[in-house]
Amino acid sequence: MALDDTKRSATETRLAAMVVPDVGCTARARQEALARLRAMGLPHRRDEYWKFTRPDTLVQPAPPRAALFADDEAPVFDSFERLKIVFVDGLFAPHLSDDLALEGIEIDRLEDVCCTSDHWAEDVYGTLEAAGQVPVERPLAALNTAFAGDGVTIRVTGRPSKPINLIYTHEATDSDVFLHHVVRVEPGAEATILENGPAAARFNNCMEIDIADTGRLHLVRAQGRDHERRAVTNLFARLGRESVFKCFTLTANGVLTRNECVVTLTGDDAIVHVAGAAVGDGDFHHDDTVFITHDAERCESRQVFKKVLRNGAIGVFQGKILVKPGAQKTDGYQISQALLLDGDSQFLAKPELEIYADDVACSHGSTSGAIDEDALYYLRARGIPRQIATDLMVLSFLAEAMEEIEAEDLRDEITARVAGWLERRRG
Repeated sequence: MALDDTKRSATETRLAAMVVPDVGCTARARQEALARLRAMGLPHRRDEYWKFTRPDTLVQPAPPRAALFADDEAPVFDSFERLKIVFVDGLFAPHLSDDLALEGIEIDRLEDVCCTSDHWAEDVYGTLEAAGQVPVERPLAALNTAFAGDGVTIRVTGRPSKPINLIYTHEATDSDVFLHHVVRVEPGAEATILENGPAAARFNNCMEIDIADTGRLHLVRAQGRDHERRAVTNLFARLGRESVFKCFTLTANGVLTRNECVVTLTGDDAIVHVAGAAVGDGDFHHDDTVFITHDAERCESRQVFKKVLRNGAIGVFQGKILVKPGAQKTDGYQISQALLLDGDSQFLAKPELEIYADDVACSHGSTSGAIDEDALYYLRARGIPRQIATDLMVLSFLAEAMEEIEAEDLRDEITARVAGWLERRRG
C-alpha cells in the first residue's frame, strides 16, 4: 500500500537530517532497513499499534531537550560484580568500561565488527528486526538498524562468571542516540545481561537476540533517573529447541517510554518469560508492546506486566500471543494490570490471542482499579501509617512481575529501588 502524503513527508523530513554510517559488512542490512522504512513510513497516531501513544516527539527531526537529573542515589546494579560496558550519549567510553575479555563470552564493539569480514554478527544484524516487521510494522526499529552508530556484539560460548552490564549515561541535554546490540547464545551456554541508565534526551535502542538450542539468557533492564527523557526500545529474539529467554524491565520516571518486544519460538520445548513493572507519577507515559509467536511444539510463554500510576500518569499495554498451525501443546499466559492511585491516571490495554492449533492452553487477562480500601484498613488498624501501608500494597501488587527475575539478588535490588522511589514520593 502506498504511503499517504503526511507519512511520506514526515519520513523524508526525518531522513533528510540523517546519514547512514559507513559501516562495512553491515552496509547491506542498513540499506535494506532504510528501504523498509521508506516503504512503511515513520509511525503516525492513526497507525493501529500507535493509537494509544503519540509518536510525534520520537520522529521529529530534532529531539526535545531533557534536563539532567542528579541525586545522591548510586546507580542501579552498582553493588554487583559485573563487566561494565559504558556508553556516554551513545558513544562507547573505553576509559569508563572494563576490559571486554571474559571467559565464556566474546564482546566486540559494533564499529569494529563493521570494519571486518566474516564476523558472526553479519548474519544476525538486521535479520531478526526484518523478520519482526511481519505481521506488524515496526518502523522505529528499521530506523535504528539503518542509522545506529554504536553498540556491541555479544557471543556467549559458555557460562561467564559475572553479568554483562550495559550502562548508558546522559551528559548532553539535546543528545539523540541510536544504539544497536547483537547477542548470540551458543548451544548450552548461559549468561545474564543488565541494562541501565537514561542514555539520552531521546533514545532509540535495538537489541537482536539469537538463542541456539539449549541456550539460556537472562536480561534485566532498569529505566529511570532523568525524568524528561524519551525512549523507544526494540527487542527481537529467536529461540531454538529447549532454549530459555527471560526478560524483566523496571521503568520509573520518563516523559515517554515505549518498549517493544518481539519473540519467536522456533524450536520445540522453548521457554520465554517477558515481564515488566512501571511506576509513574505525573507527566509519565509508558507503553509496553509485546508480540510472541509460537512456531514449535510444547513451548511456554509468559507475559506479566504491572503498572502503578498516579497524578495523571498513563500506562499502555499491547500484548499478543500468536500460535501458528502445528504449534501443539502451547502454553501461553498473559496478564496486564494497573493500580490507579487517583482518578486522573489511565491504563489502556489491548490483549490479543490468535490461535491456529487445537491442542493449546492459552489465557489472557487485563484489569485496572484503585487500591483495596479493606486491605488498607487492615494494615492501618495495626498501627501502620496510611502512606507506608499504601507503599506496602504497591510492592505486593508489583511482586508477581518482579518474581519473574530468576536471580534472587537482582530481584532484591529491583524491589529495593521501587521501595526507594515510593518512599521519596510520600506525601
